[in-house]
Amino acid sequence: MQTLFVGASSAFNKRLPGDLAMWFFILAELTVFAIFFIGFAVTERLYPQMFSEGKASLHQFAGLVNTLALITSSLMVALALVSIKANKTKLAASYLFLAILFSVIYLGVKWWEYINLFNRGFDIETNTFFTLYFIITFFHFMHILLGIIILGFMAKKSLAGGYQTTSFGLSGFEAGASYWHMVDLVWIILFPLLYVI
Repeated sequence: MQTLFVGASSAFNKRLPGDLAMWFFILAELTVFAIFFIGFAVTERLYPQMFSEGKASLHQFAGLVNTLALITSSLMVALALVSIKANKTKLAASYLFLAILFSVIYLGVKWWEYINLFNRGFDIETNTFFTLYFIITFFHFMHILLGIIILGFMAKKSLAGGYQTTSFGLSGFEAGASYWHMVDLVWIILFPLLYVI
């Protein structure tokens, strides 16, 4: 019986990683992306032929490369968090720099995709599919840019020993990591929605 109370007590002591303000921001951003996803899905039902042709015009391999880049980047951020908790600040910073590198790969490939589509005559005014494609992916693109700034700040602060290994001392690090995982999660939903299904 005592074990049951101890288990229940530890469940109540668990907390969200990071701080509450970041979670409100993440929730707001996920709501915006959810509206985009629903709008895209409903419009696809109305214009199945247009959306099928639009998806066929996209570069699926580029989408796959971007997916792998962001998943790897997210892994690097997770490893950085483990390292910072172990008080290995330089290792944590190294993982964060690798996360930034994979993020830059994503940006480069996505920019190449945009240029490739423009050169083939597709732009935001081509049709409804491309209007939604460019709006949604560019909105996500801007989130990646913000994420790179956040990761860079985290890496710099890690190198300076600015994070303490207490729960609240790591709050800023966890908040940045949570934001980054949200951005990656959105792409994992976007990739099949835009390129595959």
